[in-house]
Amino acid sequence: MLAGGSSKYMAEINVTPFVDVMLVLLIIFMVSAPMMTQGVDVSLPESASKSLPTDDESLTISIKKNGEIFINTFQVTLDALKEKLTIIFDGQMDKQVYLRADKDVAYGLVVRVMSEVKNAGVQKLGMITEPLKQSDNRS
Repeated sequence: MLAGGSSKYMAEINVTPFVDVMLVLLIIFMVSAPMMTQGVDVSLPESASKSLPTDDESLTISIKKNGEIFINTFQVTLDALKEKLTIIFDGQMDKQVYLRADKDVAYGLVVRVMSEVKNAGVQKLGMITEPLKQSDNRS
């Protein structure tokens, strides 16, 4: 019984443990999120164009400086690229691919990869570049 002889129960929710748990989870996600980034390291060319909105689930083809080709993080050969893309996009309506090529890759290799992507039935092919760095030397 409570003081005063009343037999009413308190119906308050104690939110302090809930807030503590949520803050701990927030810290864990903030620390672990940068470690979850995956990809192939390429030196992208710079461009002065505006960036386009993209979704994180898009397929990315990367070409490294030494000519290695990757679908997301899986290495493939140029000869197997069309076949792999055809299998990946089998039954999908929206076929969209982004191409990341190192700035030192031969232009001919990039064109051959683009040709294989188009031959696999991909309708949308986007190019990923780095934003153009503004120089501080203005006259």
